[in-house]
Amino acid sequence: MTVLAVGWFGTRPQPLTPDALAGYTPDPENGAAVFAAAGCASCHGVVDGPADLMGGGRRFQSDFGVFIAPNISTDPVQGIGGWSDIELASAITRGVGRDGEHLYPAFPYAAYNKADTQDIVDLIAHLRTLPGSERASEAHELAFPFNLRITLGVWKALFVSTDWVLVDAPTPQVQRGRYLVEALGHCAECHTARNLLGGLQKDRWLGGAVNPSGEGRIPNITSGALSWSEAAIAEYLKSGFTPDFDTAGGSMAVVVRNTALLGDADRAAIAAYVKAVPALAKETP
Repeated sequence: MTVLAVGWFGTRPQPLTPDALAGYTPDPENGAAVFAAAGCASCHGVVDGPADLMGGGRRFQSDFGVFIAPNISTDPVQGIGGWSDIELASAITRGVGRDGEHLYPAFPYAAYNKADTQDIVDLIAHLRTLPGSERASEAHELAFPFNLRITLGVWKALFVSTDWVLVDAPTPQVQRGRYLVEALGHCAECHTARNLLGGLQKDRWLGGAVNPSGEGRIPNITSGALSWSEAAIAEYLKSGFTPDFDTAGGSMAVVVRNTALLGDADRAAIAAYVKAVPALAKETP
């Protein structure tokens, strides 16, 4: 019993301390850029609705069931309008809900936990400028035991870290790209294979993965499979056009709508980071 108690205590939800945001002045304009880089609208935007309406409802298939994006609009009842800044920051960076519960890592706090506190403060300020939606959030459709949030404490202990995957980022440009890819952009959430428990296989970083929807694969974007130049990658993130004049489709088209809102320097930084990641063979599973 003592061992169980110690285990529970060590894996309990751990929100930010009440003073974690003290001294930061919010900048909603920068928050809009963080919002784009973090891809918030890609998951939380309503289907076929206004681009700035974060009413949720999108469904995401996984090996553990279906996750349904919640309402993060400013509605005080159905959305996050009644949440404090520290509650929102704890959700974004610690995966802890308003009621102190573990959040599922379909919400990529395992990446956002590496974001600068100023960017999180600015993101929250931007979220508060968006319209409200009265759409009620839906419960995830998960089978036992994945519907038990208490298990997520162990998952976090195993797989959540603030360490960078690309340890050696030799230039400021690559460092900026690392921040955009590994933290805000959470690109590995789709482009990296997972183990049986849903943890990212970091030795196969950006080496491609099975598409959870069952339709094809998410591609390997390391230089072991992607031969595009840095300029071509940056252009793709701006226009959606490949070097062969094909266009981004599926979920990547949504990503490009976000990266197109970034500045040229940030898109170039992402491209530099992608080329700096160790190459993995094209057939990486």
